[in-house]
Amino acid sequence: MFYDTATNAHGLRHDPMKAIVAPRPIGWISTVSRDGVLNLAPYSFFNLVSEHPPYVMFASAGRKDSQRNAEETGEFVCSLATYDLRTEMSTTSAPVGPEEDEFALAGLEAAPSRLVKPPRVAASPTALECRYWRTVTPPSHAKEPHSMVIGEVVGVFIDDRFLRDGMLDTVAMRPIARMGYMDYAVVEGKFELRRPR
Repeated sequence: MFYDTATNAHGLRHDPMKAIVAPRPIGWISTVSRDGVLNLAPYSFFNLVSEHPPYVMFASAGRKDSQRNAEETGEFVCSLATYDLRTEMSTTSAPVGPEEDEFALAGLEAAPSRLVKPPRVAASPTALECRYWRTVTPPSHAKEPHSMVIGEVVGVFIDDRFLRDGMLDTVAMRPIARMGYMDYAVVEGKFELRRPR
């Protein structure tokens, strides 16, 4: 099949776009509002976008609390969503008001960051402390356009239990990723493939 994205006339029950670009890592974004309220939300439109210096981005439809807080305070943290934390991650996606603390809502402990104010998820094996750089909003016909919030990673937390022979054991952390619809994947294996020199 083929369809034009301008009309989106694919004839399927659900739009397949997110199922095509999958699996997508989940940025579990924590921020603090100007009033001091903690916010925690998962974003599957998330990724590392450069290495030196490291920048990450997350995006969602409409200007949500995470975006507003990052823009207003200049900081956010990305904790790793893992299989062991899947229920708590899902709970933090609830559409609650900006006065709600999703850490408390999901029964999660917040651990202090070193270089930024927003805390990380204490039970998560890794976290990226970020300083907000800018928001980019691509042209859109949607009522709620997606905006990419980009931040420079200024600090990295790694639980020492997952460091083996000088490398991070990603498989042992069992990160989860979003697929299409209500489907997720978990990293439980890997293979090595050398690049041509």
